[in-house]
Amino acid sequence: MNQSSISLKQFNTFGVEATANNFVQVHSEQELQNWIKQNNACDKPLCHEELFVLGGGSNLLLLDHINKTFLQADILGICYQEKDDEVLVTAGAGVNWHQLVLDSLEQGYSGLENLSLIPGNVGASPIQNIGAYGVELKDLFVELRAVNLQTGQVKTFNHADCQFAYRDSIFKNQLRGQYVISFVTLRLQKASQELQLDYGAIQQELSELDNPTAQDVSNAVVRIRSSKLPDPQVLGNAGSFFKNPVVSCEQFDSLKDQYPNMVAYPISQFEVKLAAGWLIEHAGLKGYRQGDAGVHDKQALVLVNHGKATGRQLLELAKHVQQTVFNKFAVTLEPEVWIIGEQDLF
Repeated sequence: MNQSSISLKQFNTFGVEATANNFVQVHSEQELQNWIKQNNACDKPLCHEELFVLGGGSNLLLLDHINKTFLQADILGICYQEKDDEVLVTAGAGVNWHQLVLDSLEQGYSGLENLSLIPGNVGASPIQNIGAYGVELKDLFVELRAVNLQTGQVKTFNHADCQFAYRDSIFKNQLRGQYVISFVTLRLQKASQELQLDYGAIQQELSELDNPTAQDVSNAVVRIRSSKLPDPQVLGNAGSFFKNPVVSCEQFDSLKDQYPNMVAYPISQFEVKLAAGWLIEHAGLKGYRQGDAGVHDKQALVLVNHGKATGRQLLELAKHVQQTVFNKFAVTLEPEVWIIGEQDLF
């Protein structure tokens, strides 16, 4: 599918109105390679700076008209391969992430349960190194296939190649916009073993179960997320807008003296991860609104579109949140979402 000057409102979960020069959707690696070949044959082929690779639109804030061609790999399919005590699952980039979680659980496999109900598609999951409730994609990742947007060649990236970090990967930095991920392969377990139950909210949800299964964990995560996070179909949002900031142990100790109830998680002997939602809430911004752009009244980490907010109005709200939190705690919040627009701000 190829359309000109298309509205992107239906392709972003914030539900903001934005337009792009063009929109291209492909359904296989071969179709993608054919499009790249056709583009290269044009008098003025698009370079990677003129392209934006779109996933499920769940981690974006779009601003006005975007002077790019949006390219979406709607490649479907899920395949399992059992090997000894583990199983490899390979899914197409266009598969809905939560549907992959549900499918793996129905097959009797564990590993993805803590990542239940994360919005978006499989192809975007390694880019963001998605994570929740003590598990990150990198913990399960084996490899991915990606198509070079200049040459059309398919390359396999292993774990080390991806350079995973907290909500980060090589595809958000050095290789941004240069590849389209087509398939992702993850390593799962054949049974409910080595479940990650350390997260407090999960422990509380499962406190009455003696031997919880992977399905039990998934159900608990769905309940927790549903109680805190708004449904994008009802209230436009992109999930967690900001990353949980990482500070030195010295800075945390100083903050802890002032705010004894501050929520934090040690990540090394030198650094501590703070809960961005706690910081925003205790900066007095939970439920705060600027017109139709607001901070969610149940989870302060989520910015929401109450109806007719524009991308720029949500951006101004995000800047206000950043400044308010910094003024109170001297901690800088960084966006977890991609802000895409005239100058790719942030």
